[in-house]
Amino acid sequence: MDTQKNITCLAKVLEKPHYPFELNGKLYVPTHREILSEFFSRMNVLKDLKNWMPAFSWFAACLLAVFFFGFLKFYFSWKLFLIGMVYSMVWMGTHGTIYLHRYSTHRAYKFRNSFARFIVRNLSIKVIPEEIYVVSHHVHHQMSEKPGDPYNVNGGWLYCFLADATHQPINRSLNESEYSRLTKLMNHTGVKINTFTQYLRYGSLAHPVRTVIHYLLNWSFWFATFFLIGGMPLAMAIFGCAAIWAFGVRTYNYDGHGGGKDKRQDGIDFNRRDMSINQVWPGYVAGEWHNNHHLYPNGARSGFLPYQFDTAWVFIWLYKQIGGISSYRDYKQDFLNKYYLPYLNGKQMSELNEISIDVDPELAEV
Repeated sequence: MDTQKNITCLAKVLEKPHYPFELNGKLYVPTHREILSEFFSRMNVLKDLKNWMPAFSWFAACLLAVFFFGFLKFYFSWKLFLIGMVYSMVWMGTHGTIYLHRYSTHRAYKFRNSFARFIVRNLSIKVIPEEIYVVSHHVHHQMSEKPGDPYNVNGGWLYCFLADATHQPINRSLNESEYSRLTKLMNHTGVKINTFTQYLRYGSLAHPVRTVIHYLLNWSFWFATFFLIGGMPLAMAIFGCAAIWAFGVRTYNYDGHGGGKDKRQDGIDFNRRDMSINQVWPGYVAGEWHNNHHLYPNGARSGFLPYQFDTAWVFIWLYKQIGGISSYRDYKQDFLNKYYLPYLNGKQMSELNEISIDVDPELAEV
């Protein structure tokens, strides 16, 4: 069943900021002052306990930054920095694509059982709560670059960078029926969903205590693992560099949609419904060929062309071979048949026409 059909109107599932998404039929672009005011308002858990989710997400990112500065001051070496950056950019980026993007949001594949899902869910240092990512990403796909898109590239860099706090938390005023439908977007992820009574208190799908415990266990396991492998220097390097990904990922959608400019290229970016683009860096380090993804959102693979290496797809394919995944959706052949081969044929015909036009008329008669 398509879970998006369980939501009457995805425009209603996110908590709206104090400024409007739309004004006079057009996207309202708030000032930096308005965005920052909204952001700090969402950080205030003393004013409203329902702010706990965005506040905790940013607290975790800032805590990783403490590890980073500790690494720079006490343990820095270029070798450890390189190891940390590879872990941060490649593994954390790929894991985000595998678990948060292709599974939690788009259900591009199915796990064999809950244990197989548990392993993948915790295969990396945890940074982004599923709830912050999943619900808003459904809205993003339905309203991409339109008013209501929580990280609309046309809103500007800061609009996107702070969106997990300002635009992505779920609506706190849903009735019981609406909340029940909303839970269907998350009930496969492994997150234990709040009852409606708990939702009314905490304003979230996830319970704050369970979320904090999950982070503590996840971070403790990975810090201990890296410590046993390489001592405090390695643990500090990896946790410190994880901060770079934790902050950098917040800028991705802005860059992945061309920074508000049309940077799509013929023969590379075939989805023309929005300004998403295929970029080499996120493609290679995280398997995120973004234009391809917008073309086939629920596909387990987004690297379709020979040079588009897809690290997330490699993991998904291998995990299926060992039995962790029971099935997946792969649209590579569909992409080739519908888009790439017709493009090549059209390009070839165009070149032949140009050649025929350039031929000397007298030679053509001969």
